[in-house]
Amino acid sequence: MSGLKKGAPAKDDPKKTEEENPTEQKRSQRAASNVFAMFRPNQVQEFKEAFTMIDQNRDGVIDLEDLKDMYSNLGRIPPDSELNEMLKEAPGTLNFTTFLNLFGEKMGGTDPENTIVDAFAMFDDDGKGWLPEDYVKDLLENMGDNFTKDEIKQTWKEAPIEKGKFDYKSFTGLIKGKQSEEEIAA
Repeated sequence: MSGLKKGAPAKDDPKKTEEENPTEQKRSQRAASNVFAMFRPNQVQEFKEAFTMIDQNRDGVIDLEDLKDMYSNLGRIPPDSELNEMLKEAPGTLNFTTFLNLFGEKMGGTDPENTIVDAFAMFDDDGKGWLPEDYVKDLLENMGDNFTKDEIKQTWKEAPIEKGKFDYKSFTGLIKGKQSEEEIAA
């Protein structure tokens, strides 16, 4: 997990191996466990599957050649400069732990959950926890950054709507990656 091979010198003391340097080993375990704690186990599994699909040569690291192979399998061959820009988003070698960190940072880039719920609640005068579906569609089409019909259709595929009622608290949970009650019970 720390990137050191068994028997390789540890960072703190070039003469000590990872096994002989418990401080380095604990630091590595703590960093990795924090990354995995950001996601539910099923999300980690999905990320692992995605990582494996991208890591074409199965060496545990995504590099330029892996990206080239993946894109060519999809029928696209982007320039090396574009692929290198993607790789530069990683702070170092793009292994699975770094891959998870990158997604954690991207997913964490949204507003806090209570801010999102409060924004929806501004339109919920009665405090019911839901808004009429047609009203939300109208807001999305005509206020702020207007959604197109296709964008609304895409959003509605995942939106918790029942009998014309848009449950904005559950929707916020979806945005923030929270488990639904059905997933928790399963």
